[in-house]
Amino acid sequence: MRGILASSIGVTCAAALALPLAPPAAASVSSVSSAGTPAPVADVATRTVGTAGAGTGARADVPGSTQSLPLRPLTRDRASGAVLGLTPRTVRTFSLLGVVWEDPSVDLHGRVQVRTRAASTGDWTDWQDVETHYTQHGADPDSSEAASGKARGATAPLWVGESDGVEVRVLPEPDAGEPEDVDPVGTGSDEGASGGEGAGEVSTLPAGMRLDLVDPGEAEPGESAGGAEPQAEPGESGESGAPEPQAEPGESAEGAEGAEGAEGAEPAEGAEVPRTGVMTAAAKAASAANSALVPLGATQIPSLTAEETREELVALRGTGLTEQQQAKPYIGPRPSIVTRRGWGADESLREKSFVYTSKVKAAFVHHTASGNSYSCSQAPSLIRGFYRYHTKSLGWRDIGYNFLVDKCGRIYEGRAGGVAKPVKGAHTMGFNSKTTGIAVIGSYGSKKPSSKAVKAVARLTAWKLGLHGMNPKKKTSLTSGGGNLYAKGKKVKMKVISGHRDGFNTSCPGGKLHKKLGSVRSKAAGYQGR
Repeated sequence: MRGILASSIGVTCAAALALPLAPPAAASVSSVSSAGTPAPVADVATRTVGTAGAGTGARADVPGSTQSLPLRPLTRDRASGAVLGLTPRTVRTFSLLGVVWEDPSVDLHGRVQVRTRAASTGDWTDWQDVETHYTQHGADPDSSEAASGKARGATAPLWVGESDGVEVRVLPEPDAGEPEDVDPVGTGSDEGASGGEGAGEVSTLPAGMRLDLVDPGEAEPGESAGGAEPQAEPGESGESGAPEPQAEPGESAEGAEGAEGAEGAEPAEGAEVPRTGVMTAAAKAASAANSALVPLGATQIPSLTAEETREELVALRGTGLTEQQQAKPYIGPRPSIVTRRGWGADESLREKSFVYTSKVKAAFVHHTASGNSYSCSQAPSLIRGFYRYHTKSLGWRDIGYNFLVDKCGRIYEGRAGGVAKPVKGAHTMGFNSKTTGIAVIGSYGSKKPSSKAVKAVARLTAWKLGLHGMNPKKKTSLTSGGGNLYAKGKKVKMKVISGHRDGFNTSCPGGKLHKKLGSVRSKAAGYQGR
């Protein structure tokens, strides 16, 4: 979500970062590839962070890992000062990457570019841009999540597919040409890296810059990963009179580890059969948060007709509805939603408790800015990558978005706590209270979102906002928690379905997706029967 760059930095960084795949004694200069690029050599001075056991190959026990690799000084130039980086190197296999730094309040003013080597072919990609403005997705400044001391600044994550080599550079201007290659020096030490000793020439860069390479791990055997096209949704129209739900405790945290045996109704026709394997306490808690909709362990929440959705709403909120509201609420048919268990969430990565806001008055639409070169069958892997990047790299309590939508129109549960509940996310800094965040997977600054994705956002908002009696075509009043558009405490009139840029100065959700929000509003209202 690139914001407006306030200034250009006078530093050019070229970085390629690595992790050893063999003992130092085995490292040697490799032959030149068919493309003329020297095959990278193992680098013994790097480190990893991630869950215990990462790198042992025991994916069934510890799905995924993160390689965290510090940027280093290479050479000096009178015009640009110190150049950070490493020459191209071999690294352990990864599929998603991002640049991370210590202070989340500091922006990276510049242009980050990467190129990677495909694990399957050994071919290097061309240079790709990485979105540098991303932390505006984070928690509100006054929230406990922001004050945890764990949060870090970062670029957007970029999906590159399974890769085993990487190179990174940071250009001083967003429209600068490719810099000339530099001869690396001092590659054997971290001394003088960004934020460290001897880094005076790069003081304009955020301190503690590193590259994080994410292996999203593999889904459990037999897991439905959501690669198929979504089912046709029954019940196109809703009718009248949606209620205000009973208020949940405002901004409250709920313990999640005790939900051992939540029960739910039998799954509706077409629902995924719940997984019967052993579930951790955290996995049970995340699944039990949806127990009013599906049984424990379900991988998918099935779609409902308009009539079934109205009946469910009465069951969920019945004691708070008038007789007229019970008879004719404005709510769209519930769409099918892949659960966290369905996309393979490692529940040990998140904080144990769930945090709720009092209700949902608006939906903010985002794009993930992670690129469009993914297949729909890969979407669960992307979501596992985002989840690990948000929790392990950025230090958030969970994935930031409440929901995600892929380009085939399939909807996924995001932050844990229950899809029908007002879970507080970390998606629109300053406006996470009383809202829900929906991210369309991809980059939509110059590329139009698919019609299936737009339709899915409309269906999801018609249902989710309908649970709280909100009209998708109207405006609502929200109070800013602090940001670069609205000061903390300012009351703002916001469209019930808004884009990220409407609450924060950013290009998210991309111009092409933002232009589709008018269509989303009208479609969502139609699904609600308005």
